Amino acid sequence: MLMNCCRNVVRVAVLVVGSVLSLSSTSCTTSRMDAPVARVVPQSSVVHGLTRVDDYAWLRERTNPDVITYLQLENAYTEGMTEHTARLRDRLYEEMKGRIKETDEGVPMPHDAYVYYSKTYEGKQYSVHCRKLKGDDSSEQVILDQNELAEGHAYFRLSNMRVSPDHHLLAFATDTNGSETYSLRVKDLRTGEMLPDRVENTYYGLEWGNDNKTLYYTVLDDAKRPYQCFRHTLGEHDNELVYHEADEKFHLSLSKSRSGKFVFVDLRSQITSETRFMDADFAGGTFQVMSPRVHGVEYSPAHHGTSFYITTNDNATNFKVVRAPVANPGRANWSEYIGHDPKIKIEGVTPFANHLVISERSEGLRRIRIRDVAGGGEHYVTFDEPVYVAYVGGNREFDTATVRVGYSSMVTPRSVYDYRMDTKTRELLKRDEVLGGYDPLEYEAKRVFATASDGTQIPISLVHRRGIVLDGTNPTLLYGYGSYGSNMEPWFRSSIVSLLDRDFVYAIGHIRGGGEMGRSWYLNGKFLKKKNTFTDFIACAEHLVAKGYTSPDKLAIQGGSAGGLLMGAVTNMRPDLFAAVVAQVPFVDVVNTMLDETIPLTVIEFEEWGNPKDRAFFDYMMSYSPYDNVMVKAYPNMLITGGLNDPRVAYWEPAKWTAKLRAKRTDDNLLLLKTNMGAGHGGASGRYGRLKDTAFVYAFILDMLGIDS
Repeated sequence: MLMNCCRNVVRVAVLVVGSVLSLSSTSCTTSRMDAPVARVVPQSSVVHGLTRVDDYAWLRERTNPDVITYLQLENAYTEGMTEHTARLRDRLYEEMKGRIKETDEGVPMPHDAYVYYSKTYEGKQYSVHCRKLKGDDSSEQVILDQNELAEGHAYFRLSNMRVSPDHHLLAFATDTNGSETYSLRVKDLRTGEMLPDRVENTYYGLEWGNDNKTLYYTVLDDAKRPYQCFRHTLGEHDNELVYHEADEKFHLSLSKSRSGKFVFVDLRSQITSETRFMDADFAGGTFQVMSPRVHGVEYSPAHHGTSFYITTNDNATNFKVVRAPVANPGRANWSEYIGHDPKIKIEGVTPFANHLVISERSEGLRRIRIRDVAGGGEHYVTFDEPVYVAYVGGNREFDTATVRVGYSSMVTPRSVYDYRMDTKTRELLKRDEVLGGYDPLEYEAKRVFATASDGTQIPISLVHRRGIVLDGTNPTLLYGYGSYGSNMEPWFRSSIVSLLDRDFVYAIGHIRGGGEMGRSWYLNGKFLKKKNTFTDFIACAEHLVAKGYTSPDKLAIQGGSAGGLLMGAVTNMRPDLFAAVVAQVPFVDVVNTMLDETIPLTVIEFEEWGNPKDRAFFDYMMSYSPYDNVMVKAYPNMLITGGLNDPRVAYWEPAKWTAKLRAKRTDDNLLLLKTNMGAGHGGASGRYGRLKDTAFVYAFILDMLGIDS
């Protein structure tokens, strides 16, 4: 069967693609089929006096039918080369689905006279959003059924769901192709009818004015940067531009104070921010600057009474909290409220009527601090496990002494608590059920440390079955990201149980470039220190091998987006260290992308990677860019994925990288490119679609590590 499949695929390649693709042979063995090989079309460019040649730049031509054909042929090759894992994929999918309580209900969130919650139903891809009056179970109302909205669409995603202050209207936005460009609509919750109001090309960010008829939303420029805020009045055709951000380094977003008093326009680059605010009671108002932007200074406000509580890094690397009067909140009027601590990073403040809830990070773990506004007394919410994630939940009500807290660990499923701030007591409202006999006591989660090349201790969170023998034979999946100051949290994921029950070790490397260990952790993994991210990850892998958790022939690694850059860089640096690599929507064509300001997000990204028009940054990027550093040598087995509609990492980055790897590599290991032709950066939509994607990835890893059951 494999040979027949192979021959069919090869014939299609020859007949359809002709001048675009070449093939090494039109025959195949019983174990291999020939991969499509992209034709070399050299394109030259001169940067800093250096001539650069890109053999596969033509793959950027999305409207070129040959490009689509190439992607389709790669998909056919991937399908053929993984056909023997179909039963394993199905088994994995059924296992993962079998752990989910398919018909389930979320914890109701109080909001004025109502409680809001979502439901899922067996066989349905998407959530159903509901509400009912407090204390009246008979009053349940379905306010939005995503499954109905998704009918007829291969891809569907809901965003920006906002109920009007009087609870009569629901505004929401939908994306039906994965491009992250949304269509804004409004539903009348009293009649169930959709209003005629519709706005296209909107982005994340949507807020109501307090008059219940004014909506504020964001739109994208040609480079897919959110740069304008508009005001829409229900029933009117023309929308009013209320703010335009001209600086291409800044990304515009919207939020509303928890008090309901202010609408915020948040303007942010990678290292600088500015907030503008407007009284939500006045529909015709204008946004005023809270404090003018200062290069390198970030701040984020929260409103409480006559003050703004502002989290800022102004002379505080790990951030501090200052207080400013609403009447005049400029930087000159900031007074310190919570001082800077080099060992504790302050991540934000959530205000309540009588309390402030401060989200922090210490020694790589999240902490929640409660402070009494009037008396100033404070305490921490405590947890028992050594490695966990705790976070402040949605909390839609302001005048309450109860804060909704979420909790999870690598062995404890997502849990929801109500924490009484006055009495320091908590109530478990729900813990996600994991079906199929899952017992957390059968697994062990812990944190170990690897020593980086410069002596820095790098945390690794890991989980495995209790009682494993550290003899180097355990199959292991090591995950990493390490960019933007993002935190890779040790969440519970029921899908991982399918690996753990096959005696896997699952590990997360908390490498520099992320923010797990504070702001300095991020700063030491960006710009001209980016290589720390890669050497840290290699150190994590070497530590797992040295301590007997695994060995190179049993070690798989995985990362996506900027984590895909990580995968590409470490694979170029140490291809001998890994048996299998999964690079999902990988940002690998670093230099070409960062030189092209027409590509979405490029200018915004200058403050993350640097601007290659600066020779120092250009040379440094060239030294690690995965696409530019593919060499003639052996590489491990690799699965590379992309999304045709991806606005963040264009499909051509994984496609070009695959083509170059095929041309340069000297090994016989498997190299697969799988492009989702109807989705974007996040892959398939819908919970079952995502599970199938995960099953495909896990089946590849198991197959490459020699595990067939």
